Amino acid sequence: MDTITLGDVELTRVFEWQRAALPRAAVFPDHDPELWRAHGEWLTPDFWDPAEDTMFTSMQTWLLRSEGATILVDTGIGNGKDRPGMPLFHQLDTGYLDNLAEAGVRPADVDVVVITHVHGDHVGWNTYWSGDEWVPTFPNARYVIPRVDFDYWNPDNGHQTRSGPRMANVFEDSVAPVHRSGQTVLWEDHHDVDANLSLSPAPGHTPGAAVLTLRSGSDRAVFVGDLLHTPLQIVEPDVAPCFDEDEALATASRRRVLDAVVEQNALMLPAHFPAAGAVEVRRDGDRYAVKAWAEYR
Repeated sequence: MDTITLGDVELTRVFEWQRAALPRAAVFPDHDPELWRAHGEWLTPDFWDPAEDTMFTSMQTWLLRSEGATILVDTGIGNGKDRPGMPLFHQLDTGYLDNLAEAGVRPADVDVVVITHVHGDHVGWNTYWSGDEWVPTFPNARYVIPRVDFDYWNPDNGHQTRSGPRMANVFEDSVAPVHRSGQTVLWEDHHDVDANLSLSPAPGHTPGAAVLTLRSGSDRAVFVGDLLHTPLQIVEPDVAPCFDEDEALATASRRRVLDAVVEQNALMLPAHFPAAGAVEVRRDGDRYAVKAWAEYR
């Protein structure tokens, strides 16, 4: 298990899968592939395969132990989910709960589930199939979800979204059941999870996308969800994927959060970086650069 202690908070990375290859052109269709080649020396081999022009991604949950509580940040894709618009996520059968158990956590032990944003690869393990319905995987947890995203993806509200078919069934099987069970906390503007952890908006990838900031002692960390899908976006922050609902707004949020990460000397933890998975960032003119990759014990 990859574990770091920051102040009084212990962070452990729990994988749903460690590494998968995605066609770079499918994720970033509007950007010149020469950007990747220009940074190929350090993007290869952990983050990009130049021969195949594929980028690598992981599916992981950050498990936090803070103030005696067990907290999960995002819950991945889930098993048995019907995802016709996202074949990579369709009808999976992974050992995610076994991996969580290896970290010493059973579903009933989880006190809080923090959802950085409502996408199918961040809410999937909110629920599991039991008999004839989807039920909460974590029966004792509060599911903390941005209200803006809850409303935006609720099909009853009829929003026309960029993601369209990629979000088929996600709200119905992974969000609505935990809301019906009375376990959701829908927040706006700002939300304190506890004395160490706070949520704030970082919209653009989705309208309600958020970052979770850890402040404990002199240590700082920021869980940025999908503000970045590849480390290339550290050095080229204006590069945006096709998954962003509002690319311009997401880019503005990315630059603002990168500024904060640098100013606070914080560890940045994106949702999908493989290899070290977390990174310290420094300023480099009007852009940014990798300062150091995380080291685990």
